[in-house]
Amino acid sequence: MKQTILGAGGAIGIELAKALAQYTSDIRLVSRNPEKVNQTDNLFPADLSKREEVFKAVQDSKITYVAIGFPYKASVWKENWPSFIQNVVDACLEYNSKLVFFDNVYAIGGNNVNHITESSPISPTSKKGEVRAEVDRIILENMEKNKLQALIARSPDFFGGTARQTSVMMNLVYDNLIKDKKAQWFCNAKHCHSMGYVPELAKGTAMLGNTDEAYNQIWNLPTSPKRITGEEWINLFAKELGKENKFSVLPNWLVKGLGLFVPVMKELAEMNYQYDRDYFFDSSKFNNYFNFTPITHAVAVKQAIAQMNDINNKTTTR
Repeated sequence: MKQTILGAGGAIGIELAKALAQYTSDIRLVSRNPEKVNQTDNLFPADLSKREEVFKAVQDSKITYVAIGFPYKASVWKENWPSFIQNVVDACLEYNSKLVFFDNVYAIGGNNVNHITESSPISPTSKKGEVRAEVDRIILENMEKNKLQALIARSPDFFGGTARQTSVMMNLVYDNLIKDKKAQWFCNAKHCHSMGYVPELAKGTAMLGNTDEAYNQIWNLPTSPKRITGEEWINLFAKELGKENKFSVLPNWLVKGLGLFVPVMKELAEMNYQYDRDYFFDSSKFNNYFNFTPITHAVAVKQAIAQMNDINNKTTTR
């Protein structure tokens, strides 16, 4: 049974390919320059900004996974996400392919992030959140009106696997600590902030995609139910790295100010509502349905650091 990953070269796509090997040996990896993850992977180079190439990529696929990431900029998201997901939906309907959308929780804003469940209302409070809300609505409307077989698999911020440039945790905490610098956190390190572990998020996505009963629903991907603060995350990394637990907090006004000179900070500033209050991601629906126990925060940090060490060693020996 052919299962296709659109955006196979990113952190999620790579780990998802590993996880799907448990279910099929017929995996199609689609990106501009795909590379094999499993020996039997089928590589399918494509420019997914083009409708006709999306259709070619989806054709003959029993399940199509969307794990693509566009550059982290609201204007780019607005220009690319809605048209891309509409093309994917149309292709899945044309070729009778099930759709699994790996989503974030940007469509949920304000105090609704205090406790995020599958029933949390779509309530964007950022430009990028508005785009993701539009994308979710496109999928949900086609599930209802056009009988699209689809599911939305939501994830909080994440770390682990090959995720580095796309992970706030690895950029602000890991990268600074290994350089003997102070770790950094946004807004307030005393608030709860859930984080997902990439290999486990990918495993959960594969489980959902290969469970018929999971379709036509929203799912929060497996994440430890233990509430943990920014400061506690930093403690875990510092302890595992054998570093002193020192950190600084970047207040909202500073992040906004830096945005005048550092473009990525401008994009991050509008997401500070995820850091200036409790942000708890509840995956009990998934955990209960699959009788699944998520990895603990401490073990996830330990494994993520080991993965980074392995990547760094391979880069050094090349």
